Amino acid sequence: MSPHHSHTRSTLPVAGEDHARLTIDLSALADNWRAMARRSGAARTAAVLKADGYGIGLEHAGRTFHHAGARDFFVATPAEGATLRAILPDVRIYVLSGMWAGSERLFFEFDLVPVIVSEEQLVVFMAAVSDGRDHPCVLHVDTGMNRLGLRVEDALALAGDAARPASFAPIMLLSHLACADEPAHPLNRQQLQRFRNVVAAFDDIDASLANSAGIFLGEDYHFTLTRPGIALYGGSAVKGATNPMKPVVTAEARILQVREAKAGESVSYGATPLARDSRIAIAAIGYADGYMRTLGAGVPLRAAGIPGASGVLHGRTVPLIGRVTMDLTHFDVTDLPPGSVRAGDFIELFGRAMPIQDVARAAGTVDYELLTSLGNRYERRYETAKK
Repeated sequence: MSPHHSHTRSTLPVAGEDHARLTIDLSALADNWRAMARRSGAARTAAVLKADGYGIGLEHAGRTFHHAGARDFFVATPAEGATLRAILPDVRIYVLSGMWAGSERLFFEFDLVPVIVSEEQLVVFMAAVSDGRDHPCVLHVDTGMNRLGLRVEDALALAGDAARPASFAPIMLLSHLACADEPAHPLNRQQLQRFRNVVAAFDDIDASLANSAGIFLGEDYHFTLTRPGIALYGGSAVKGATNPMKPVVTAEARILQVREAKAGESVSYGATPLARDSRIAIAAIGYADGYMRTLGAGVPLRAAGIPGASGVLHGRTVPLIGRVTMDLTHFDVTDLPPGSVRAGDFIELFGRAMPIQDVARAAGTVDYELLTSLGNRYERRYETAKK
């Protein structure tokens, strides 16, 4: 039997080579921050660095944004803030999860600004500064998301409280939009008005409402500081709109083997049937790498008529077939020229040729989850930002 008709056509690549890689375009990352800064008009533009810089590496992202002009940064935890402070000594770092008992030392030692998210945290902060320590904070106001923050009425009462300690003097008010990715949603205007009411009640301090999608809502939402996140990393911020951001992350996986199978045979767990004679490329990627199981066949999304994911191989789109497994995924390469796909080739999972929002849609999720779920088995390659 000739190699062309062999059931197993090729073997594993050279031992020791990486099976999956991320190419991270720091030039695109910087350009995306500059684009969001232009859209923010007169407002300063921060950069959000949660979840290890949305999966690309907090330190690389932080340095790139700083070089592009960012001087305000948001992280989720004080540990992230401490890591960022070690590389950026001259910036303001806000911690979105706030201050709680036991974490005070990190805020003072690394000059981190807590975002106070509750009455309980306000008590912790006031106790921490009761010795006369002068330390900035931000007050989070819940204007309609019902997640974190003081209720509007409580924030207004605090603003008008004559007995409010002088040591509690927030440098900024912050709120978060629940539906900014749907520009016509009525809650956007409601939250805007509620936030304006609170801002008017406090002295002349900074205010921040707009995330990535909020920036696209226009000048009314910008206030004095915007805080883009997903758009900086190339993600789509607004539903149903063309994504104007440059792709930052390209994820690729090595083809370990190319197989031939007959119509009526099946692939992967659950035995997804093949409707035709097929050539199948087995890629070294799976849900252990954040390439989600919901991307493949055999999940409710497919039954609902939502198509599965595809990859790009040698400039051609090839569909994922069967179920995604922990370490391996099948792609149908039947329509590519025979012999054009070989073990050792790399298939793009998302990035420059395969938009990340399309892959997220196939998984029934959002760009954020794909980026922040990237595992530690990828080889990360950074393309240097332009000067």
